[in-house]
Amino acid sequence: MRSLSHLFENNRAWSERIRRIDPDFFDRLSRQQRPKYLWIGCADSRVPANEIVGLLPGELFVHRNIANVIAHGDLNCLSVMQFAVDVLQIEHVIVCGHYGCSGVSAALQDQRVGLADNWLNHLHDVQSKHEARVATIPDISQRIDRLCELNVIEQVRNVCRTTVVRDAWDRGQELAVHGWVYGLKDGLVRDLSTTVTNSKEVSVAYGVALAAL
Repeated sequence: MRSLSHLFENNRAWSERIRRIDPDFFDRLSRQQRPKYLWIGCADSRVPANEIVGLLPGELFVHRNIANVIAHGDLNCLSVMQFAVDVLQIEHVIVCGHYGCSGVSAALQDQRVGLADNWLNHLHDVQSKHEARVATIPDISQRIDRLCELNVIEQVRNVCRTTVVRDAWDRGQELAVHGWVYGLKDGLVRDLSTTVTNSKEVSVAYGVALAAL
C-alpha cells in the first residue's frame, strides 16, 4: 500500500476538531513555543507523551529513544536538552520509562535484536550495577519492570550530571528533574521519588529512589 490517505483524513478530522474547540489555537501555536516541560521517554508507540499527561501541542518538548536512555555521548539528546533548558527555559525535565519496555526486556534476557544491541549496552550496564536487586525476583515480567524502574533512576542521575543541567543550576536557573514510569496496563504514571532541583540533591535523591523500590 503506497497511499496513506487514511492518515491525512485523520489529520483533517483532528485539525477540524481542535478548531471547533478553539478557533485561534493554531494561529496562536504558530507564533510561539513556550513549554514548561521536557519529556525524555521511550520511542515505544504505546506511550504518547502529550496524551498521557493531558497536554496540548506546544506544552511539552519531547525527545524519545529506545528505553529512554540519556547517554553522555549522545549529541542528539544533549542538543535537545540544551535547546529546551537554555533557549526555551523549560522548568522541568521528566525522564519517563514504561513497564514492559521491549528494550529493557531484550537487555535483561540478552536477546539479540540487531544494531540496537549497541545502544542496549547502556541497559546492560544498569543491569550489572543492580544485579542483586533484579536477580532475586522470581517472575521474569517483574524483573523486567524492576529494571525499567532502575533504568529511569539511573537516567535521572545521568541528566543531572550533564553540563547542560549543571550549568543551569550554577547560574541559578530553576530546573527540576523527575523520574517517572508509565503503566501500559492501566495508563497511569508513577513517580519514582527521584526529583532533583540542584546539584546537592542528586546523591540524596538517588538513594531515596532506590530505597523506595
